[in-house]
Amino acid sequence: MLLPELKQRRDKIRVLMAQQGIDAALFTCNVNLIYTYGQVVSGFLYLPLNDSARLFIKRPNNIEGEHIRPIRKPEQLPDLLTEQGLPLPQRLMLEGDELSFNEYRRLAACFPSAEVLPCGSALVRQARSVKTKLEIELFRRSGLAHAKAYAQIPAVYRPGMTDRELSIEIERLMRLEGNLGIFRVFGQSMEIFMGSLLAGDNAAAPSPYDFALGGEGMDPALPGGANNTPLQEGQSLMVDLGGNFYGYMGDMSRVFSIGRLPQQAYDAHQLCLDIQDAIADMARPGVVCEDLYNKAIDMVTRAGMADYFMGVGQKAKFIGHGIGLEINEAPVIAPRMKQELEPGMVFALEPKIVLPGVGPVGIENSWAVGAEGLEKLTICEESIIEL
Repeated sequence: MLLPELKQRRDKIRVLMAQQGIDAALFTCNVNLIYTYGQVVSGFLYLPLNDSARLFIKRPNNIEGEHIRPIRKPEQLPDLLTEQGLPLPQRLMLEGDELSFNEYRRLAACFPSAEVLPCGSALVRQARSVKTKLEIELFRRSGLAHAKAYAQIPAVYRPGMTDRELSIEIERLMRLEGNLGIFRVFGQSMEIFMGSLLAGDNAAAPSPYDFALGGEGMDPALPGGANNTPLQEGQSLMVDLGGNFYGYMGDMSRVFSIGRLPQQAYDAHQLCLDIQDAIADMARPGVVCEDLYNKAIDMVTRAGMADYFMGVGQKAKFIGHGIGLEINEAPVIAPRMKQELEPGMVFALEPKIVLPGVGPVGIENSWAVGAEGLEKLTICEESIIEL
């Protein structure tokens, strides 16, 4: 990772630290190490408010540099900081939402004279919610690879397949285009493989996870996504695999059909496209997230489709979410969300409808917020494609 890029990211965090009177932060979770150092290591990045960042590495043992030191255990941190001429912190920030209770207590105990604050996760997620120019460029490249993989889906479909069999073929296409295969989600109870393929009524199956549409999954140990549904005539299926090509979680859903669908499905799909277009026209810096959500609800209500919007029975209470190093970042397009859009934010917009007996329709694309409006990052065919 280029040093100017890392400095820009660290300085964004420092601005937020200064606003809260925090004089140092300690990061050890993978996503925050990627953001502040550029790669995953086993160790700690210590970020002083007014000095250079220090990296203390347990593994791998082949990284060297001016401000890099080996470490075996966190209890060594105070002595190592003192050796480098740094004062010990008075107010230290830890990743309170990501560390386990015991990890947090152990790190806090290393600095007995400091006031230790658990706000690190929230503060860094705030910094990460506004992307740098390089991060947005990585999203653009990811969108191209994502679209290239999706364009090949009709070629791997074979009559008689199940949703699981087709999902495996699409996952292979994604990996061949460079997808890293890992799906990073914030929160320990949010789990999924590479994403989901939801066919027919499985799209309406309730899920314990806070996804737009759930799916039953193959086993109660991972209750989400494909459930071995045979792909049959008159059925729709939605492909929603995460576009993690450069460490950043792009998001895109497209709908396919087995043969011709009832006209209601095409009408509902067009409604979702219309919602996407209306929100894309409305969204710009300063617009409140809740207002975008309310616009979508107003449109589906007037169209008489509210009962099927964002699920049936169990509904998702959002139509969009920030994306980045994790799939669920800020902002969230949902009711009561008063956050305003800012230039540099990147989010997925996903108006979706589930029709009983047919399956899911709708759209999902990734968008970057610019000074004047939105830039679409995932560009490929948006109509229902017949297999």
